[in-house]
Amino acid sequence: MKGQEFYQADAVAEAYEDKRFSRGGRLIDRREKEAVLEALSPLQDRRILEIACGTGRFTVMLAERDADIVGLDISQAMLSQGREKAKRAGVTDRLDFMRGDAARLPFPDNHFDAVFAMRFFHLADTPQAFLTEMARVSKDLVFFDTFNARSARSVYNWALPMGSRLYEDSEVTELIAGADLELEAVTDDFVLPYGLYRKIPDWMADGLRDLDTAATDGSVGESLATVSYWTARHS
Repeated sequence: MKGQEFYQADAVAEAYEDKRFSRGGRLIDRREKEAVLEALSPLQDRRILEIACGTGRFTVMLAERDADIVGLDISQAMLSQGREKAKRAGVTDRLDFMRGDAARLPFPDNHFDAVFAMRFFHLADTPQAFLTEMARVSKDLVFFDTFNARSARSVYNWALPMGSRLYEDSEVTELIAGADLELEAVTDDFVLPYGLYRKIPDWMADGLRDLDTAATDGSVGESLATVSYWTARHS
């Protein structure tokens, strides 16, 4: 798994959200949370597992909306940040954080109503193994995102600290079928690269987002989208 050692560092975990979700990056945070809520709702009393939960950005949000949620991550440093966030939000009674390997999930079959992963599959060295494990422990829904091979990200991917695994749509649909899931929906988003949003102030990001959304609504924009959100279910 790419980044396994990188994300273990306390300094990386402490700076993670400020680095990615400050300035115009707040818009990306809002959009990703919106995508998760759209896919997983209704949430009340549903048992949910988040793979690679990191600092608890989604885990805490879902617990605040009355989901019973487990957040799993390989990095103890990231989990520590998540636990602190949960305490501040007052939702420690609705969630558990666990350190574990996403390729060997410590749960029985069909244990959760839904399993999801965000910002995970671009680091996956064996994506089929990970998705198959997610499907195994979910009785119904599996939701995840991917960075796309034909996007602007492919231009500068080599310059990123760990790079990213970039996916063609056909590859992801094969992964879904290989996990004995059926694709329910896919949404393409963000023609412009994430890094651009993070470098500009909020007010400028909102205007840029309007242009970005208009571009994504067209067939050409969809084919060049940076990210895709995939919703799959057991048949």
